[in-house]
Amino acid sequence: MIEHTNLTKEVLTSILKSIDEAIHVVNTEGISIFYNEVAAYHDGLEINEVLGNSLLSVFPSLNEKNSTLLKVLKTKQPIYNQPQSYVNIHGRKIETMNTTLPIVDHGVIIGAVEIGKDYSQIQSLYDRLLDMEKGLKKSKNGKKRVFYTLDDLKTVNQPFQQIKDRARKLALSDSPVIVFGESGTGKELFVQGLHHASNRSRGPFIAQNCAAIPATLLESILFGTAKGSYTGALDRPGLFELASGGTLFLDELHTLPIDLQAKLLRVLEDSTVRRVGSSTNILVDVRVITALNIHPLQAVEKQQLRHDLFYRLNVLSFELSPLRERQEDILFLSEQFIAFFNGVLKKQVCGLDEEIQRIFIHHKWPGNVRELKHTIEYMMNVCEEEQLTGKDLPILLKQAGPPKGKMSTLLSLNSHLQKLENDLISQALSLSKGNIMQAANLLDIPRQTLQYKLKKNRAE
Repeated sequence: MIEHTNLTKEVLTSILKSIDEAIHVVNTEGISIFYNEVAAYHDGLEINEVLGNSLLSVFPSLNEKNSTLLKVLKTKQPIYNQPQSYVNIHGRKIETMNTTLPIVDHGVIIGAVEIGKDYSQIQSLYDRLLDMEKGLKKSKNGKKRVFYTLDDLKTVNQPFQQIKDRARKLALSDSPVIVFGESGTGKELFVQGLHHASNRSRGPFIAQNCAAIPATLLESILFGTAKGSYTGALDRPGLFELASGGTLFLDELHTLPIDLQAKLLRVLEDSTVRRVGSSTNILVDVRVITALNIHPLQAVEKQQLRHDLFYRLNVLSFELSPLRERQEDILFLSEQFIAFFNGVLKKQVCGLDEEIQRIFIHHKWPGNVRELKHTIEYMMNVCEEEQLTGKDLPILLKQAGPPKGKMSTLLSLNSHLQKLENDLISQALSLSKGNIMQAANLLDIPRQTLQYKLKKNRAE
């Protein structure tokens, strides 16, 4: 029995040591009884500096009120995703996001375990970013430079040109905007163009990709923090405050956690923000432009976007069509990129040969304009002739096989599901005698979703 217990402890210790998360365990007296290498690396300490010592002696900035481990020992309640800032015995500041759990044996608490993620570097970078943005805002020329205008969005496609013309007119409005389209269609360039053409062009332009930052940090980055809102928190403005007088661009909005979407809705409704940990509302003057790489109604249907937020944002909307739907732009943009890279690479390539033109026209360009630009960049780097030829193609384009045959079409799950969906929509419309609301109720989907699917089917 003793041998089995020792083996179990060894196995458990080995497992805890191998986990790629910081793990810190204390007993009921706050003495560290387990501390893995990841935790030591995060905290800038040696394991032997921590094990067997009091938590408060190793991290002198902590106390019984602000230490998540000691709080859990006292309350016996878990704490999830709690930001914490503290200083170790060597004076180094650490920023973490902790989940802390009580260890209970037969109803008696015997310790607490903390699983931490080190956000020190991310937090440091964002602190510097916010300080830079704040400094720019106070300077005489305190606007963030916008690199692109709507004129930089090149096209010879008439529908796309009409979108640009409409954008120039609507840029003068302060209403919220949704821009959507596949990845690589130029959404950020388009948004910068909207800002440049607006009455806010002399104000700041701040862009934030909602998918690029951990959700647990995003709230404080967007809305700011009040001193003392969590251990080590300082009074800091969020991006809404920093963008006041200008434009805040939130990319990949559908990746924003639902609870933060509710807070975003309140900002849009009231034009005020409340910093994390504060009870004071701060007035902001911001135009919010958002972007998604899927259709907003799809995001609503998948519960990635709140209905009420969508309705509030969908005052002005722009759909940027994929490159495959504006084929005349493929060769036109190719020439534009060749001219650009001729200047960068000091070459004199004069275009695409006929074979490459045919390949480009028939390629689907899933990465859209971004993929085309990077393809041209690669070809320009390896080209040794006056024209770009087949031997200059990237390997993935060379390996692109012929169109799928009849058998693969017969087995296509997507095409069969699409046919079933279309048949069900047709039946619902027939039963409701064309009434969209009744048909949507029969299909158990929102009316806007049905309208979107009907519009999509007509376009196809």
